[in-house]
Amino acid sequence: MVLPAVAQAVEALDLVGQRILVAVSGGLDSTALVHALRALDSRFSLKLLIGHVNHGLRGDASEADEEAVRRLGSRLGIDVRVERVEPHALRSGRSSRERPTLEEAARTLRYAALDRMATAGGAGRIATAHTRNDQAETVLLRLFRGTGPDGLGGIRERSRDGRIVRPLLRLSRAELERFARDRGLEWREDPTNASREFARSRLRRDWLPGLEADFNPQLLRAVADLAEAQRRDSDWIEALVDREAERWIAVEEGPGGRSLRLDRTPWDALPEALARRLARWALVEAGIGRDVSRVHLERVLCFLRDARSGGYIELPGDRVLACDADAFRLGPRRLTLRGAC
Repeated sequence: MVLPAVAQAVEALDLVGQRILVAVSGGLDSTALVHALRALDSRFSLKLLIGHVNHGLRGDASEADEEAVRRLGSRLGIDVRVERVEPHALRSGRSSRERPTLEEAARTLRYAALDRMATAGGAGRIATAHTRNDQAETVLLRLFRGTGPDGLGGIRERSRDGRIVRPLLRLSRAELERFARDRGLEWREDPTNASREFARSRLRRDWLPGLEADFNPQLLRAVADLAEAQRRDSDWIEALVDREAERWIAVEEGPGGRSLRLDRTPWDALPEALARRLARWALVEAGIGRDVSRVHLERVLCFLRDARSGGYIELPGDRVLACDADAFRLGPRRLTLRGAC
């Protein structure tokens, strides 16, 4: 089951003949992924590297993880590259509003390290071991915390630039465990995965078993199928929004940074859904998409519909949306207010 599914993913994700950095933590999922790709490398002319990021968060256990990955690479005959990162350093010196959680900091540094290792190793793709379980957990956590339709799309099988691919996204953790046990594979268990300190662990241990038992034994598959359907719809809608953005929004790069010029004409006449998506598109292009809440978005939409020349509103990241005689301008305060009446 696992090898045919991974083979199908290799073809669907355009990995044939590619040099791939496989992100390996030493846990079950990533160990199964690198073994599956190694079993298929001659069939698909894959050129594999292993990338391991040591976050240093678990002391001796982190060192043991790194050593286990090095041994795994040696057994499989695959070159191993390692980078060490310091998530705590990324959080220090920031306000509580701007400071990422430890998980967010570790994720940001991990992907940056994997990208550097892939570039140094000449790999055009980075394969991560996200599974159907990860997909379902991500969608449910977003739903519980509050999300829009795009958030229900969950994790993409490939990043927008095609750099990061996830060949295991249609496979469950149980299927990978059977694959690993049948082949006598060894892997490391991270005890923090079972810690109730983290919301994902609480969902996995306290909620999902009951939901599967009482409502739907195929819950993970159902949620993953929802994510796939929503992601396809979102991709189609985003293409339409991109075309509309070309009509109404101009991105201007200058020595002082990036700013946007938004036409004043369409905002009252546009359908609500399109206006909302265009406003979010502009905020993402301005570099503050992650920092903008629903409240911020509502303020932006109201301003675009009702603002008078000379007015402005402040946004996260020291950004300002200002209205002048012929357009709205969104960008850093030092640039944007200079042009406002």
